[in-house]
Amino acid sequence: MLTKDKVARPDREPALSKDQLASEVEKGFIDTVVVAFTDMQGRLMGKRVDAEYFMESAGHGESVEGCNYLLALDMEMDPIPGYQMANWESGYGDFDLVPDFASLRRIPWLDATALVFEPMFGSELEFFLLKETFAEAHAKHYIDLTPSVPYILDYHILATTYDEPFLRAVRKGMKGAGIPVESSKGEAWPGQQEINFRFSDAVSMADNHVIYKNGIKEMAHQAGCSVTFMAKPDHRWIGSSCHVHSSLWKDTRNTFDGESDVFKQYLSGHIAYASELAIFLAPNINSYKRYAAGSWAPTTLAWGHDNRTCGFRIVGRGQHLRTESRIPGADVIAYLCFAALLAAGLRGIEEKLKLPPEFKGNAYESDVQRFPGSLREAIGNLESGSMARAAFGDDVIDHYLNYARTEQSLFDKVVTNYERERLFERG
Repeated sequence: MLTKDKVARPDREPALSKDQLASEVEKGFIDTVVVAFTDMQGRLMGKRVDAEYFMESAGHGESVEGCNYLLALDMEMDPIPGYQMANWESGYGDFDLVPDFASLRRIPWLDATALVFEPMFGSELEFFLLKETFAEAHAKHYIDLTPSVPYILDYHILATTYDEPFLRAVRKGMKGAGIPVESSKGEAWPGQQEINFRFSDAVSMADNHVIYKNGIKEMAHQAGCSVTFMAKPDHRWIGSSCHVHSSLWKDTRNTFDGESDVFKQYLSGHIAYASELAIFLAPNINSYKRYAAGSWAPTTLAWGHDNRTCGFRIVGRGQHLRTESRIPGADVIAYLCFAALLAAGLRGIEEKLKLPPEFKGNAYESDVQRFPGSLREAIGNLESGSMARAAFGDDVIDHYLNYARTEQSLFDKVVTNYERERLFERG
């Protein structure tokens, strides 16, 4: 955390209690509190609240108001009809943001700022680092952007050294925000990078996920470059994934140890219900462009031990055994993705589903069931399924079906560069 006179305070722990926040505010070390939640696109939405006022109000149990239209918008911030909880007919009223003080933390890359946000209910993240600023990328219509390194830098030490000043700042910043860092590495395309964080309980991991995605963009802006978590920024590039590792623990022990029945049934649930829950694993039109043979992104619901061609890769041994879902892309909304995987896994345990045989070989060339290839197909699967409604309720499923149908409808009306390039002269 930085004080207002820019003096670093390395003795400060990243996490804050309510009493510690009050003390820091009184001393003048913190003057702003960001109160935020994730919207349907996974963006942090909320307010910057004067820290003294925050302690006087929210610190004594009052909520922070926000317009409920924030849960009924598209990416362009246009209100969309069809949502029951927020619409013109009901006047788009306020809802309450009730601060979760357990999520309070310092934000070291923003001067004199702390963050507390309300999880909504609902990780290895790859991203592209680009030389253009966000403003320059916008001016170029996000076309022909320049990767930070011009060649594939997967595990490449020299190439990642060129980006190390920025990546080191990100690692230190996230650690300062209470997000434990494991490592960073180059990935499978020019300019593609990955920073990994230590595993945690599902909600804390989702919190860390969204703070990291927002924070690295803020830091890229400060550094005069840009990053993107699009699943497929360019059809000529490899996509960016969000591999999700998960396991179930009881009494401080991993219940998957020894590939137990719990492990097998949990994995069976993922395989059985991934297609129905596809909207929560791949929420955008662009998400499905990532699934291509030989691209490191899976196309099937196969599972295998340490097999990167499968949708579900089993890694680790003993107390470290876990499933890795390779299906989600970097555009995924962590709360929804984690909730969907947990719901599917728990349903598998409840139904005592039998695990299909392990796949060995190249799953891209197999006849194993495919993951949906488009958002339109994913919508149909969620519409016809029953597991998701039983797990999350009709209100939640209808809400997200409206979101997905809106995304599909908006895209269907757009004239793309692909169409212009093929048809402007030759059509």
